Amino acid sequence: MTQLLQGRIAIVTGAGRGLGRAHALELARHGARVLVNDMGAEQPGSAAQAVADTICAAGGDACAHGADVTDPRQVEAMVGAAMARWGRVDILVNNAGILRDKSFAKMSLEDFRVVMEVHLMGAVHCTHAVWNAMRAQNYGRIVMTTSSSGLYGNFGQSNYGAAKMALVGLMQTLALEGERYGVHVNCLAPTAATAMTEGLLDAQALDLLTPESVSPGLVALVAENAPNRTILMAGAGSFEQAHITMTRGICLDETELSAKVLIGRMGEVSDREAETVPGTGFDQLRHEIAKTQACRQARASSEPAF
Repeated sequence: MTQLLQGRIAIVTGAGRGLGRAHALELARHGARVLVNDMGAEQPGSAAQAVADTICAAGGDACAHGADVTDPRQVEAMVGAAMARWGRVDILVNNAGILRDKSFAKMSLEDFRVVMEVHLMGAVHCTHAVWNAMRAQNYGRIVMTTSSSGLYGNFGQSNYGAAKMALVGLMQTLALEGERYGVHVNCLAPTAATAMTEGLLDAQALDLLTPESVSPGLVALVAENAPNRTILMAGAGSFEQAHITMTRGICLDETELSAKVLIGRMGEVSDREAETVPGTGFDQLRHEIAKTQACRQARASSEPAF
């Protein structure tokens, strides 16, 4: 393997099995030293320790840590352990997650809350714990694990989808805040057969959707020349990029400004020709003001002068 990550220090959460395990092994194959996080990692024969042992047996350097990502004190201790062992943290992969699938009508608030805690707040805790150190060293690579369930919706996954889309919003802002310090923040939207998808896929899909087919995408998001603010989709060796876009839309003047007119022209509002990808949230404001001013100027120029 090429040593794309030689000397880099990585933390991967939820790395005892599935995608996290594949990510940890792939990072190590490219030269990274890896802290393998999973709950219960300190117990004899734990899955996380087995991953760390596999990396070490192949000539790499790894350790296991059992921090619960929903507990910020445990997360700080985990980051401290990586710093004590290797002196820095260059890469954070926020992969830990759980499912509590039910239709919203049948879902308890606790099931909604716990999924948000693990996926969203777990990523917040881990990112907050490494953020200032990455800024100080002028280098960092952070990946949030989002999902097509968040980007596009999926029946029975309102809690999971809400958490996964929230991670996109978190990434968008942190990518802006971290860029000047060399800290790149991206999202990975994986499709893979793991314990979280058990019983949902047929045999043919299982053969294609291996966690290992996703992990090259993860490496691309944390390498030296990694992009910033990218939503990379990956599954079965296929890779795509998702965007949150804004249509050109319409402009209503004072005589037209009503819900009735807007409803009648919603087809024009949703027309995707010439849609754009805003650079920041302020681009909506800039777009709307500029468009309205241009529309008014155009109307004024067509009116007779007195």
